Amino acid sequence: MYSPMGTPYSVKSGAGTPHPGGIVNEYAVRAEALEKRYGEKRALDGFDLTVRRGTVHGLLGPNGAGKTTAVRVLSTLLRYDSGHALVAGFDVARDPRRVRGRIGLTGQYAAVDEVMTGRQNLEMFGRLFHLGGRRAARRATELLEQFDLVEAADKGVDGYSGGMRRRLDLASSMILAPDVLFLDEPTTGLDPRGRGEVWDAVRELVAGGTTVLLTTQYLEEADKLASRITVIDNGRAIADDTPDGLKNTVGGDRIEVQVSGDDGLDAAWNAVARVAETVPELDRAERRVHAAVTDRVAALTDVARALRDQGVAVEDIGLRRPSLDDVFLRLTGHRTDTEEESAA
Repeated sequence: MYSPMGTPYSVKSGAGTPHPGGIVNEYAVRAEALEKRYGEKRALDGFDLTVRRGTVHGLLGPNGAGKTTAVRVLSTLLRYDSGHALVAGFDVARDPRRVRGRIGLTGQYAAVDEVMTGRQNLEMFGRLFHLGGRRAARRATELLEQFDLVEAADKGVDGYSGGMRRRLDLASSMILAPDVLFLDEPTTGLDPRGRGEVWDAVRELVAGGTTVLLTTQYLEEADKLASRITVIDNGRAIADDTPDGLKNTVGGDRIEVQVSGDDGLDAAWNAVARVAETVPELDRAERRVHAAVTDRVAALTDVARALRDQGVAVEDIGLRRPSLDDVFLRLTGHRTDTEEESAA
């Protein structure tokens, strides 16, 4: 039997509903031509998405692009107007209860009780999921170990760091070990150490078989965690590839030269032009020249030798790969909101 999207699945006797144990499919999430309208505004406008099982899949886009709407639709919190969506093998519109039984959702802010201890929080969530007292306590202990919170287990959450709170929040969303976990801006407001702690926790989840759909404006986060990334803008997926594949759309390696004085700019431009694939770009304010190259090592060696022979004082010279921010700029016409705020 097949779903409306052509995905094969088995059927429980008499139920007519896909069962995850019999899914012959490599994807944990599939969305096709999703539309969600608010009056005249289309929050989702033919949105497509496929997320491979057991991976972290990044969903990037500027504010208002449709990221949160997509997550709310796929997690059954919001009904869509048209299209099709399967999550963990079940149709989001026809079987929302079965979808909810197989997913977890963590929002931008930790939803834990600061008055209680970490252990008490997890046991409370276990009881809310009808595990019963003993099973809830046992599951809480397992999760405290998994998320490296054993030492802080019996301390009040009000004394936790930001990273510890987010790890506890992730743990609470894993009470029933979901097949798919939706992470919506999971490290917003965290310092670098806290962000790294959350990244480690996410990697542990995926190693255990959970599929993660990650929405984020931190491009470094998507680059480090996601094996594949979808870029969304104006309610549509405008790109979908691996991080390296997306970077390759901007161009390959680039050589950059920053000279110490304005009088060396022309020589630097000429040296780079001889090895570059494209016309070098010149930033006079920064006294910097850069361009795409193919043979990275030979290009760097040739430029460095030419500048040395001409006596040009170099402040910095090196090779760099395009970043996801370069990709974002190319695809959407502007940098991420996070980057714009930091530059302001």
